[in-house]
Amino acid sequence: MSNPDHYKYVESHEWVDFENKTTARVGISDYAQHELGDIVFVNLPEVGDKVTAGEYFADVESVKAVSDVLSPVTGTISEINEDLLDHPDLINRDANESWFVKVINITGTSTLMDSAAYTAFTEKKE
Repeated sequence: MSNPDHYKYVESHEWVDFENKTTARVGISDYAQHELGDIVFVNLPEVGDKVTAGEYFADVESVKAVSDVLSPVTGTISEINEDLLDHPDLINRDANESWFVKVINITGTSTLMDSAAYTAFTEKKE
């Protein structure tokens, strides 16, 4: 089980959990899933697809809207969380454990915040 305090966040509400300097899992924050409401569908990229920091790589559909998911890192998709395709509600149950993709060969990142900075950022929005 990962420790969300070690996650890094971006202002578009995605998190990144680095396994090492060039490999990480990516998901959406607990704040984002609360704002979206009940998630009913997830559209994920394919293994081997390239992602670019700050650009769209997936989307989630909730009872409220369809929202783009932006990558916090630049690299290559090495794995997708296939459980989310059949059970998108897992994101509502535990957004911090419901990673979307694993990215390898990371060469760049968006501006990342630690957990405390992200919490302060979300509290300003409320």
